[in-house]
Amino acid sequence: MRASVGDRVIVESAATGQPRRDGEIVALHHPDGTPPYDVRWSDTGRVTVVFPGPDAHIHHFAHHGDPGPEQPPAPPR
Repeated sequence: MRASVGDRVIVESAATGQPRRDGEIVALHHPDGTPPYDVRWSDTGRVTVVFPGPDAHIHHFAHHGDPGPEQPPAPPR
């Protein structure tokens, strides 16, 4: 699992009927984007250190300088 600052971590609920949690990754502990992450949770606004488990996934956003998967690379000059 790899992430960047600004991505969202989504943790599915372990119990039926309980909501999933999501939060914004506000800091990385490793330059390669591997866990743990500092996450600001949307439901509480608190920042905690998160070691994502198998019930978590990352929603990646296009970052500055990253053309994203929908945009083709620039043609060579």
